[in-house]
Amino acid sequence: QVQLVESGGGLVLAGDSLRLSCAASERTFSSYAMGWFRQAPGKERVFVAAISKNGAVTYYADSVKGRFTISRDNAKNTVYLQMNSLKPEDTAVYYCTADPVSASKLRLGSPPAYWGQGTQVTVSS
Repeated sequence: QVQLVESGGGLVLAGDSLRLSCAASERTFSSYAMGWFRQAPGKERVFVAAISKNGAVTYYADSVKGRFTISRDNAKNTVYLQMNSLKPEDTAVYYCTADPVSASKLRLGSPPAYWGQGTQVTVSS
């Protein structure tokens, strides 16, 4: 069982930046592809970004490409989401995810094996 704990959410102004972190309990962290999903009020949960097990491959939703960067530190069992040029439409609960298969699976929107509790990101105009 992989436990994921997100941090770094908050209230910011449009144009600001935030960095989300997700710490994983699993000692074999490098065996998991990691990703971020988000759910805006009244909307479905959607894919945001994913990173392969060794960090060499990343995927992004079109809506965040060029503004968000996913990265991971396997020595610290942590994955990050750097969010720049935030927009009000980025307001959502952001969920960290882990899956033993691949980052490509996460990109396709297939339900990940593990989810974190989520962290709220609110972008005010």
